Amino acid sequence: MEIPSEIDRNTPILIAGPTASGKSALALAIAESSGGVVVNADALQIWSCWRVLSARPSLAEEARAPHHLYGHKHIGESYSVGHWLRDVAPLLAAHRAGGPRPIIVGGTGLYLTALTQGLAEIPATPPALRALADARMKSDGHSALLAELDAATQARVDPLNPMRVQRAWEVMRATGHGLAHWQDQTPPPLLGLDACIPFVLEAERDWLAERIDRRFDLMLAQGAIDEARAVMSVWDQNALWAKAIGAPELIAYLRGDCDLDTARTLAQAASRQYAKRQRTWFRNRMGAWHKISCP
Repeated sequence: MEIPSEIDRNTPILIAGPTASGKSALALAIAESSGGVVVNADALQIWSCWRVLSARPSLAEEARAPHHLYGHKHIGESYSVGHWLRDVAPLLAAHRAGGPRPIIVGGTGLYLTALTQGLAEIPATPPALRALADARMKSDGHSALLAELDAATQARVDPLNPMRVQRAWEVMRATGHGLAHWQDQTPPPLLGLDACIPFVLEAERDWLAERIDRRFDLMLAQGAIDEARAVMSVWDQNALWAKAIGAPELIAYLRGDCDLDTARTLAQAASRQYAKRQRTWFRNRMGAWHKISCP
């Protein structure tokens, strides 16, 4: 993949793209050729327990350029898009004060749209309410919670994303207002699109599917099973850190619920489905971003 000609040595850069599309390699190439620090915008790569399974940059890659916000959160810690924005803010401030420009890269669309469009300042969910929401999810499923949301929020929330539906339900119960109400009061963004160079990688479906399948095989060879084994004793399928693509399938294999070939096949399918959701998000939300075709 060629480095885009629009690159300069000072303006912050954003790189979005579906899993396995090569965005991390592009960010590193830009950092090495024209300067900057690589900043993670992937909600799975923040967790210390998943280097291999989340496709975090290797230690050798991290040694080639400064990397920030990779593997800095641990099992049991909470994290959200608001936390991520607060972590990114000092890096942007350092750049404005004359420091290296950030090259922000990742596949979590919510992080990147919150960065460039702003994030509503919604009060935190009380622990007791979060426990109630978790219990409702287990007993009734997210479709039941979706049906209880106000019409405006129902029209905006992704009905296929249980975590987003649960969050919207928690907001409504905790504040008395729907999530749409809070979103309509969104403050200015930390980094508007006019203050950066935003790229989104566009990958043809079959090309990407082949890369996804091949990469998961490489993950298995590089120790993904060992990573899953290390967290078995504290495994909680509802925890944020447990959402790493392929983790539930490998845990099922280690528990004897399926053989490795079945776990592999299911994990690859889950990764392809995740990529499809990412591509849909980018297509719907990032029309103004510069497009880069893969390969």
